[in-house]
Amino acid sequence: MEKLQNIKVIENAEEKVFELYTLDNKKLTVPESVAIILDGNGRYAKKKNLPTSLGHKAGCETLEVILEEAVKIGVKFLTVYAFSTENWKRSDEEINSLFDLFYIYLDKVYKKAIDNNVKINFIGDIYRFPEKIYHECERLMNDTKKFNRMCFSIAFNYGSRDEILRAVKKICKSNLDIDKLTIEDISSNLDTYNLKDPDLLIRTSGECRISNFLLWQIAYSELYFTDVLWPEFSIDEFYKSIIEYNNRERRYGGRLN
Repeated sequence: MEKLQNIKVIENAEEKVFELYTLDNKKLTVPESVAIILDGNGRYAKKKNLPTSLGHKAGCETLEVILEEAVKIGVKFLTVYAFSTENWKRSDEEINSLFDLFYIYLDKVYKKAIDNNVKINFIGDIYRFPEKIYHECERLMNDTKKFNRMCFSIAFNYGSRDEILRAVKKICKSNLDIDKLTIEDISSNLDTYNLKDPDLLIRTSGECRISNFLLWQIAYSELYFTDVLWPEFSIDEFYKSIIEYNNRERRYGGRLN
């Protein structure tokens, strides 16, 4: 198997899994849950003197590659930020081109899911999108709901503050005694109620902020920021983030021994 710059990928035939090692044979832990802010498509297009729409198309192609690699190495939950509640502020031309791209890309995602036993999930309010898009989202979720190798969640028309607000409204409409409200009650009313909180959050393109993504869920996630634009985010770059994740001490507020 091809050796990348920082890592070795070895197939464990007995367990039918791939294991990751650094070049000096240190075995790496693959994060069970990974979230990615897919940033830099527009800047990539500008850098290449391309229309913005082709930058987004290149970003979708990168996501296909990273999705397949994440499935292969054993990531169980992959959650990506595709369209935020704030993205409606963009020009009508860019938004409409994104809608066209989403519709085409969702069919590609569906085929990848079928081939790799991947469950597709959406978080956010998908019903603000054109009817053909949210119907396609519903079809993908329904047709893959029994798959269990990975849960691939796409944040569509998603904003964490909006998600928390919707969760609070649901709780207020319930018969729950507010004095007995728990953290688990809030978590169970979020869009991510059936997902594992991210172990690792990756943001590309050099921006070092969270941009209203999974604010509740990343309380103890490891954050990884890279200057690489999303369309140029390679498998090697993905592995660099995993190496960095393995170099962190996850104490969850406790002290080291």
